[in-house]
Amino acid sequence: MTAKTQPLYKSRIDLPEADRIKTVDILNKTLATTLDLKTQVKQAHWNVKGWDFYQLHLLFDEISGEIEEYTDMVAERITTLGGYANGTARAAAQNSVLPEYPSEAIGSVEHLNALAERLAQYAKLVRDGIAKTAELGDATTSDLYTEISRTVDKRLWFIEAHLQGN
Repeated sequence: MTAKTQPLYKSRIDLPEADRIKTVDILNKTLATTLDLKTQVKQAHWNVKGWDFYQLHLLFDEISGEIEEYTDMVAERITTLGGYANGTARAAAQNSVLPEYPSEAIGSVEHLNALAERLAQYAKLVRDGIAKTAELGDATTSDLYTEISRTVDKRLWFIEAHLQGN
């Protein structure tokens, strides 16, 4: 469920208004999910325990920082298209596609599994964004999604590599 679409601000960008509205809606769903993912990665960063605490604490913080950059990229693309970036914590909670982070996660394997699941869901959302915005003729937004996808897939690999062999 997405927030009510705000009217677009005037823009000289040469994409049809109807397509910009659709793209802004897609981007706002991504913005909500990105904000949610960032806080969930921070949750793992703050609460991970175990023999590999330090390396995971640092890894989760690094991933969180990258995701924070995506929030700005996505929000700025929304406003560039003349849209309204709906980026409050309440909007994120209402519109994210991710499940709530498990409060019972303590050990590294529990956090790694939870983050792998969420990164995979986010990666799927981003790849859907690539396809949908390309279909709307917005190569710039599609490219933004592609940039995010490359790093998210790499981070998912980093997380899954910790789980392999266990």
